[in-house]
Amino acid sequence: MPDRLIELQRVSNAARRVATREAYTPEGWRPWRDAADEVQVAVTAHAAEAGIDRYELEMETKRIARQADEAETVS
Repeated sequence: MPDRLIELQRVSNAARRVATREAYTPEGWRPWRDAADEVQVAVTAHAAEAGIDRYELEMETKRIARQADEAETVS
């Protein structure tokens, strides 16, 4: 699992937390949407290069990023 994928997902997770603190506005959610799009592009590219299932890679990336976020919160 490339560290870059985990970091991109963690950035997306953080952007989601910020975006959902307030009422929806297109401008407020743009950073989250952009970060999520970047994750999707990177996961798709890595899966194609590595010849692995894209969905499984995405789920594993999200799981590892979530665990890292939770571990950081506990520390």
